[in-house]
Amino acid sequence: MRRLLLAGAAALALGMGFGFGAEAATFRWANDGDVNSMDPYARNETFLLTFTHNIYEPLVRRNRELKVEPALATSWTQPSPTVWRLNLRQGVKFHDGTPFTADDVVFSAQRVQAQGSNLTSVLSSVKEVRKIDDFTVEFETKAPDPIFLEEITTWAIMSKKWAEANNATQAVDLTTGQENFATRNANGTGPFMLASREPDRRTVLRPNPNWWDKPEHNLDEVVFNVIGNDATRVAALLSGEVDMIYTVPPQDTERLSRAPNVRIHQQAELRTVFLGFDQARDELLKSDVRGRNPFRDLRVRQAFQLAIDQEAIKSRIMRNQSRPTNLMIGPGVNGFTEAADRLVRPDINRAKALLAEAGYPNGFGVTLDCPNDRYVNDEAICTAVVSMLARIGVKVNLAAQTRARYFAEILAPRYNTSFYMLGWTPTTYDAHNTLYNIMASRQGQRGVFNSGGWSNPRFDELTDAIAVETDSAKRQQMIDEAMKLHADQVGHIPLHQQVVVWAARSNITLQQMADNYFPLRYVRVGQ
Repeated sequence: MRRLLLAGAAALALGMGFGFGAEAATFRWANDGDVNSMDPYARNETFLLTFTHNIYEPLVRRNRELKVEPALATSWTQPSPTVWRLNLRQGVKFHDGTPFTADDVVFSAQRVQAQGSNLTSVLSSVKEVRKIDDFTVEFETKAPDPIFLEEITTWAIMSKKWAEANNATQAVDLTTGQENFATRNANGTGPFMLASREPDRRTVLRPNPNWWDKPEHNLDEVVFNVIGNDATRVAALLSGEVDMIYTVPPQDTERLSRAPNVRIHQQAELRTVFLGFDQARDELLKSDVRGRNPFRDLRVRQAFQLAIDQEAIKSRIMRNQSRPTNLMIGPGVNGFTEAADRLVRPDINRAKALLAEAGYPNGFGVTLDCPNDRYVNDEAICTAVVSMLARIGVKVNLAAQTRARYFAEILAPRYNTSFYMLGWTPTTYDAHNTLYNIMASRQGQRGVFNSGGWSNPRFDELTDAIAVETDSAKRQQMIDEAMKLHADQVGHIPLHQQVVVWAARSNITLQQMADNYFPLRYVRVGQ
C-alpha cells in the first residue's frame, strides 16, 4: 500500500508538469457500470479492454480509422508463412520505470494463455513465441494465419518484473470473485497511469509523462465515475458535473441533442446482441421441464425465434437506434454480406404449432439471464422478450443483474444459465473471431464464450478452414456456408447491432469508434 501511495504521489507530481500549461484540464466521464478489474486479461469484454488499454498497450493498435498501426512493435516481417517476426520499440518504459523488452512479450504471451486469463483466444493460432534478442520476437503459428495482426490488437503487454514482484504472474478468474494485485493496481506503458481506484464508484488516471508517443490530448487528470441510474447520469451531464457519458439511454437522446452545450456522438456499432440457449445439458438448470432439455429440439428454438419481434424492439425499446439482424455479424465486419442477412418475421401461430409438435402444447417455464448495465436498454429488451414469449405460452422468469454478477453466471466454466442475452464485437473485425469464440463447439481455447454449447461438426470444420484460408473468395464461400448452417439450426437468436450513442459537453473533442472503444489519448477539453 505504501508503495502504491508513493507511486500515486509521483504520478501526480509528474502529471502536473506534463507540459500543457494553462490548457491542461480534468476530464470527467461516467458510465452505467464499472470496469471490473485493472487486469487486462481478466475479461474479454469491450469496456474492460478499452479502459485498461489507456494504461496498457498492445504490440499493434488501431488508429482513428480502426486500421492496424505500430505500437510497442515498430515493424514486422514474415520469414515464412507461419512465422511473424516483430521488431520492438526501444527506449519504452513501464510506469514504474522498468524498461520494456522481449522478455515482457514472452511473459505476457504465457500469462494470456494460462489458466485464469479470459483472452486465451487472442493467441489461439500461435504454436510458439520466441525471443530472438531484447527487441525482437517471433510468433510461430500452427498454420498460416492471415489475420494474426488483427487478432493481437486487444492483447496488452504486462511487465514481467512487476507481475513477479507482486505475485500476479497469473490472471485470476473473475467469475469466482478472486482477486490479486493486478485486479486493483496497474503498471503499463500506455498514455495514462492509474492514480486511484474505488471499485463501483470512481477511478482516477493521470498522464504518463514518459510515454513514447506524442500526446494528442490536453488532460492532466481523468476521473471516471460509475452512475448506474440513467436519469442521474443524464442529469450529471446537463449540470456539468461530468463532461461525457459513455452510455446514453435511447429515450434521452433527442432531449440531450436539444440541450445547450451538449453534443451527441453516434454511429452503428460492430457488436451483435443475441439470445442463446443451453443445448448441452440433458436437463436445464433453470426450467420447470424435468428429464429433458427442450432447447435440444430445433422446433422449440424455431418457435422462440418466431415469437420475437425484432422490429418492435427496434422501434419501441431502442427508439430506432438498432439494426435488426439474423446474422451473428453485421456491417463493417469482414465476411458480412447483406444477401445472407434474411430476417425471420414473427409468426405466433406457427410458433405455437411448433411447440405443440415438440411436446409442449402449453409451453414451459424457463429463466432468462440478462445484464442490466452492459448493453443499451438490455433489461428493457429482455422484459420485451418475456412478453413476446408469453404469447406462445412460454413463462419466462427474468433474472436481470449487474454485469459483474451476470458474467459470473453465464461465463462460468459450466455456464450457470439456460437462456441468456449476450453481445459480441469481433475484435479482429473479421467473421472468424465470432465463429471461433461464440459459435464453434467448446474445445480447448475454441468456443470459450459459447455459453449454450451449440455444436455442429460441419460448422467446426468450416471454422478451422476459414482460419487458414488465404484465398478471399473461397474464404467468403465458407463463411456464407457456416452462417447459413447456424441460421438454419437457430444456434442462437441474433437480435440487432445497436447504435453507439455517447453525449459530451460541446467543449469536448473525442474520437468515437465503431467498436465502442474509447481511447483517452484523443480527448481534449476546450475553454
